[in-house]
Amino acid sequence: MNTVKAIYPGSFDPVTNGHLDLIARGAKIFDHLVVAILRNSHKNPLFTVEERVEMLTEGMAGFGNVSIATFDGLLVDFAQEQNAQAVMRGIRAISDYEYELQMALMNRRLAPELETIFLMPDAKYSFVSSRLVKEVFELGGSVKGLVPEFVIERLKQHVPKSGI
Repeated sequence: MNTVKAIYPGSFDPVTNGHLDLIARGAKIFDHLVVAILRNSHKNPLFTVEERVEMLTEGMAGFGNVSIATFDGLLVDFAQEQNAQAVMRGIRAISDYEYELQMALMNRRLAPELETIFLMPDAKYSFVSSRLVKEVFELGGSVKGLVPEFVIERLKQHVPKSGI
């Protein structure tokens, strides 16, 4: 019996309800889903890798076929190390599609055996990104319903005098 393992890569800085929606749906599609946090030295994340692992762990409670890992370097190398057959990516808008298509085609060139699967989040999360959540929160706006409550509490610890 073949089992299909997929990688869901991202920065998850912070994890949003859109991410959690895709994780829940990916857990139904794949035998095993690895949520892979990119350790990117070129970005300046708000949360440490350890904090992002903690938030994802809390958000993914109850999924027996989902695990968390961290990686740096090429996604295709990480996928091969994990013996994964697929990469799962979320697409919210046409602008995401253009970027994701370019990445998927490069990944296919580097690792032809690795398939890329695109999923759309629930419509109510179709505009939500980690970047947008941070910007709105930093300017005092509410991100309630866009991220779990535990993320809001962590945002309050990192961004003083902000919204709820």
